[in-house]
This record gives sequence, C-alpha cells and structure tokens, in this order.
Amino acid sequence: MEPERKAIVLLSGGLDSATALAEAKAAGFTPHALTISYGQRHAVEIRAARAVARSMAVARHVELEIDLRAFGGSALTSELEVPKDRPPGEMTAGIPITYVPARNTVFLSLALAWAESLGAFDIFVGVNCVDYSGYPDCRPEFLGAFEELARLATRAGVEGHDRFRVHAPLITLEKHDIIRRGIALGVDYGLTHSCYDPSPEGLACGRCDSCQIRLAAFRRLGLVDPARYVDGPVGA
Repeated sequence: MEPERKAIVLLSGGLDSATALAEAKAAGFTPHALTISYGQRHAVEIRAARAVARSMAVARHVELEIDLRAFGGSALTSELEVPKDRPPGEMTAGIPITYVPARNTVFLSLALAWAESLGAFDIFVGVNCVDYSGYPDCRPEFLGAFEELARLATRAGVEGHDRFRVHAPLITLEKHDIIRRGIALGVDYGLTHSCYDPSPEGLACGRCDSCQIRLAAFRRLGLVDPARYVDGPVGA
C-alpha cells in the first residue's frame, strides 16, 4: 500500500480555491483545508469555505483568525470603497486597491507551518496570474521564491527530508477554463462565493471586479452562474 500523500489547501471559499481543492484530490492527495478569516469585508466566503470543505470531504478543515484590518491598506480590510463597474482594461491596469498587503505571503506561511507539523510537503493555492495580473503575490516568481524560503526556513527543509512544493494548478488558466476544469472534477460552484462587496444578506453584488470576471466566464461557457446575486441568477 502506498503511503498517504497529505496536502494543505488554502481554501477561501471562492471559485478558484474550490477548484484547487478539487485538483489536489484528483492528483491523489489527502487534502487538509486551511481557511483564514483575516477581517475581510466579504466574510461570507468563510461560510462558503465550510460548505466546499464538507462537499469535498477534506480530512480536516482548520479556520484561523488573524485581523489584517489592524493594518488596513486595502479595500477588503478597511473602509476604502470597492471599485465597481470597471471596464476590463482598467481592472488589470496596475495593482488594484483590493490587493491586501502581503496576504498570500502570510497565508502560505501559515500553510507551511501546518504542512511541516503534518509531515506534508505539498501546498495547493488557487492563485491566477491571467485574470488578476495586477496582484504581485499571484505570480510564478513569487511561488518559486516561497518554495526556496520553505527550504531554508523549516527544520524539514534544512534536514533534507523532502522538498516543499507550492502547487498552483490554475495559475495560467483563464477563468472560463478554470470553471470548465472544475465542472469536470465535480465542483459545485453554487457553494462558492467570489464577491468583494456582498450585501448584508451575503448576496454577490455583480459589479465588483471579481463578480464581473466570474460572470463573464460563465457567459462565455453559455452557463448561468449558480451563485446568489442581488439581482437574481446571472449568466448565459
């Protein structure tokens, strides 16, 4: 019998992270999901993460709280206004105000700590450098640098037990290709939440960058987005 292959999956509750979780399972890993409540205004995604973790029967789902609102610097962790109704060209022009300073570095560090404690060497993230080209911590260069950090900063890395790997199976895919792949893997996108500025009832606004990119991808596939929007079902 082959030994169990454990992996940590950063699970936000969004479309991409749910697909990354499905990819980890498809690759033969036993997934341990890590969800981080960091003071984001779209905290409804935490409930989505729980639903996704249950639907994919992860080995364990850990939720951690760290309040990045103490630092601010992002429309997601402060009272800064979330951009709405921006044209595609404007969405990818420069680093957007929805970038949370060093968020993926913090998240990957926490995932690394759990991985080392489990004796795991694989971390899955749903980052993508096509749709969100303005985010510096969604680039292959960043992930490669983090793998080197993991080698130098951990006991397991220094003693040479194995090499830590950060898997980003969606990093070069366009959003519609991510959805197509997720559907093939059985992802229920009705459980996911992508909106940056949901209503008090947790309904997606349909107007922020994340909603627009998601909706455009479902339309391109000729599908109705199963997520719940303020204005009702949206898609094909």
